Amino acid sequence: MRAAGSVVVATLEAVRGAVRPGVATAELDRLAEEMILSHGGVPAFKGYAPRGMRAYPASICTSINEEIVHGIPGPRRLVEGDILSVDCGVALDGYHGDAAITVAVGEVDSASRRLMEVTERSLGAAIQRCRVGAHLSDIGNAVQKVVEAEGFAVVREYVGHGIGVAMHEEPAVPNYGPAGRGVKLQPGMVFAIEPMVNAGTWMTKVLDDGWTVATEDGSRSAHFEHTVAVTEEGPRVLTAPAEGDAGHGGGR
Repeated sequence: MRAAGSVVVATLEAVRGAVRPGVATAELDRLAEEMILSHGGVPAFKGYAPRGMRAYPASICTSINEEIVHGIPGPRRLVEGDILSVDCGVALDGYHGDAAITVAVGEVDSASRRLMEVTERSLGAAIQRCRVGAHLSDIGNAVQKVVEAEGFAVVREYVGHGIGVAMHEEPAVPNYGPAGRGVKLQPGMVFAIEPMVNAGTWMTKVLDDGWTVATEDGSRSAHFEHTVAVTEEGPRVLTAPAEGDAGHGGGR
């Protein structure tokens, strides 16, 4: 899974470097697909069709401003002051990696920067709960504590998930709730942890394309995600640069 995660990292960094005012999200998608294929991977999102939905048509998700997740790349061009969430999934050698970042387009307002910082910080707090003997709900509880202390709202209708030979596996990993509940974490468990945080209400709506999820009140949203393995030595981030692992030990 570390190999798949490394391709995710390379792809997200390439996309981050290409984000600028005037670029179309479809251009970012083409870049991402080229990166994934050149590293021997397969875009895990492209063609994904859960529960009878129409197949997702792109290699990454690009969600702008009030869009939370699952935004479809297209002709829309980024403008100065936007924030862009980019979600990337890769299949490689039978395993999956999944991660997301939110990127400022040029100069953005202080409120948007704070939203991004708090969301990323909540992910860091959640990762630190991925330790042997902790409970599954400790992960979401860590996210909720960081986010709500800063006056933001945690999305409740969309959650993280297990990941491995399939992109989405059990269990669901909510970003909220009381600590001390759910299964106890064991070595070898791997989760895609993905706080989705709104500046306004936590409530969401699905747009007419059937995929893009946006905030109900039009407020901005940020999204950060890592694939994280539980090991005897602590959490290991499989979608971080090698020197960025939050621990050591095996992931698959």
